[in-house]
Amino acid sequence: MLGNDYAAQDCSIARALEVVGERWTLLLLRDAFLGVRRFNDFQVHLDIPRGVLAERLRHLVADGVLRREPDPADGRSAVYELTPEGRELWPVLHALTVWGGRRRAGAGRRRFLHVPCGTELDAQAACPACGVVPPAADVLTTYGAARSDARTDRVSVALREPRRLLAPLDAAA
Repeated sequence: MLGNDYAAQDCSIARALEVVGERWTLLLLRDAFLGVRRFNDFQVHLDIPRGVLAERLRHLVADGVLRREPDPADGRSAVYELTPEGRELWPVLHALTVWGGRRRAGAGRRRFLHVPCGTELDAQAACPACGVVPPAADVLTTYGAARSDARTDRVSVALREPRRLLAPLDAAA
């Protein structure tokens, strides 16, 4: 098994990879920005093994990227939310989304719009009309046409509808 630290590297990218560089982690963060908050929703949407998911979530909480809170619906289970530090990753995730979209053909293409003015964000997550990188909460995401083999789990279906980033998925379900 590969290690997950870069102790011999004196590099800020290496430090960042120690937090977000393991398999599944960036997809977990993507889903958190899209409003996924519950363990079971992450698990079903990503098809990630439960043990791996639990470990990744535990590390993201320990590293201060996510916060684990009691579920307001039942008080027993937990929900996960991005911390302010985790929200700082928004431009990075957006840049990876744009970069990947240009290199991989697909039927659906997610668009990101600055809510106050309706302008599509550029590759650096900036609003060309306003000249700012808006916080994730000020971004509306829409999705292109669904593929015929599109997933039918609750999360996938909900994420096909326009929605603000960080808006809890449960509020739209």
